Amino acid sequence: MIQSNMAPLGMAVTPHHLASESALAVLREGGNALEAMVAAAATIAVVYPHMNGLGGDSFWLVVPPQGEPIAIDASGAAGSLAHPDFYHGERTIPHRGPKAALTVAGTVSGWDEALQLAQELGGGSLPLPRLLRDAIRYAADGIPVTASQAAATASKRAELQHQPGFAETYLPGGEVPHPGSRFTQPALARTLSQLSEEGLASFYRGPLAHQLARGFSALGMPITLEDLQQQHARRTRPLHLKHSEGDIWNVAPPTQGLVSLSILGITDHLAMAQADEAHTVHRIVEATKQAFSLRDQHITDPRHVTEDLQAILDGDQLATFAAGIDDDRASPWGTGRGPGDTVWMGVMDSSGLAVSFIQSIYHEFGSGVVIPDSGITWQNRGAAFSLDPNHLLALAPGKQPFHTLNPAAARLKDGRVMVYGSMGGDGQPQTQAAIFTRHVLQGVPLQQAVSAPRWLLGRTWGQSSDSLKLEGRFAPETVEQLRQLGHEVELLPDYSEAVGHAGAIVRHINGMLEGASDPRSNGSAAGF
Repeated sequence: MIQSNMAPLGMAVTPHHLASESALAVLREGGNALEAMVAAAATIAVVYPHMNGLGGDSFWLVVPPQGEPIAIDASGAAGSLAHPDFYHGERTIPHRGPKAALTVAGTVSGWDEALQLAQELGGGSLPLPRLLRDAIRYAADGIPVTASQAAATASKRAELQHQPGFAETYLPGGEVPHPGSRFTQPALARTLSQLSEEGLASFYRGPLAHQLARGFSALGMPITLEDLQQQHARRTRPLHLKHSEGDIWNVAPPTQGLVSLSILGITDHLAMAQADEAHTVHRIVEATKQAFSLRDQHITDPRHVTEDLQAILDGDQLATFAAGIDDDRASPWGTGRGPGDTVWMGVMDSSGLAVSFIQSIYHEFGSGVVIPDSGITWQNRGAAFSLDPNHLLALAPGKQPFHTLNPAAARLKDGRVMVYGSMGGDGQPQTQAAIFTRHVLQGVPLQQAVSAPRWLLGRTWGQSSDSLKLEGRFAPETVEQLRQLGHEVELLPDYSEAVGHAGAIVRHINGMLEGASDPRSNGSAAGF
């Protein structure tokens, strides 16, 4: 049985061990958790390129030793040319290609804002070239291809190989790279070096911005230099759930943080501590259906949200939802929002600072478009928009798209602090609920709570059905019981990436840090 790792001074959990080590090295050199996370974010953009990158978005949830948590929204808006007429004759926005690459990439602006916050919190001791050093070297000298990257490249090759820059970047020698082979990204190394020398703002308002904008124009993307120049990460107030076990936070719109908090708020009324495995899954799934209804009613660009979402979490609506759950029968539901290729990462340092972070390009390899001479694969997050002018998610220039991304954190009533999260579209809030419920409410050890078999209601990673998907490691009697409750059950492999790559860190009341990494990923919990 895989055991969690414990350490006294610092802990990093990421879905790729090289990113964990980048964060750990920064912590050892006296950097704080925010600086360590920037280093990890840069490294994982290189070593897990099918899941995230500089051309994507990110969200931060920062829990200081005292005081209220701080969220950073580092997501970009639709380009100024991305209006419905740009898609004339199309019923939906394409998921691949230059027309799918329609939103500004915000993640680098988030790195910049996080480093500013690091200074305000008494850190900021390490220079940017040090934080980007590992990422630059891995891009220039090469990394061993993971099985995850090889599988994603093989499965998406036919769909993506003709997109601009994809084959040159991801099909070395015209072939899918084999697991363990050396994979270099020289153009990305040059871009990271340029950022190291010119500063992160160069991505939006410097020489690199001008280079990127020329690429946008050449490819026919609806983003301009002015769109890049207007991008700034924003500090926001996270949503908060007062739970029986403590305080839980997640990120406000345009993310689905409301969904994750609502599931835990609903199930807080359902005696989860005593639930068997089948009813743990059943109750969380039924709560997920209710929470998805809130998502579909309310979550969009925060400027267009008309409901007080914090009031939903503070009021009686979640208790009403809980009362409507039938413990003996599954309810019908609609459809999910689809896949999401993402990385969740957590870092805690010796000062008491904790960071829950998520970075994404949406689908595998995003839009599939690599911006010329940059090595940057651009996200397709704008595919979440609708071309229906009356839809909540109607496309408009300058509008933020809906995001599945939502990093979580909690201060428990027993004094522990926890950061946790997962990748995986619709699966993110479900996995968060599984980990929190198992560990905090049912007393399952942290690593076992992450490793234990999980489920997915909805779609992710190319899944085409909205059934309840269970990993094959569930006990046969649990599977049968869920079928008897009326769930349309499908079985996944024993350790399936379809249920995401999760992770968690807990700071215990004696100051010891415990980290758990997902065996479904290439990650690690690295501490010192």
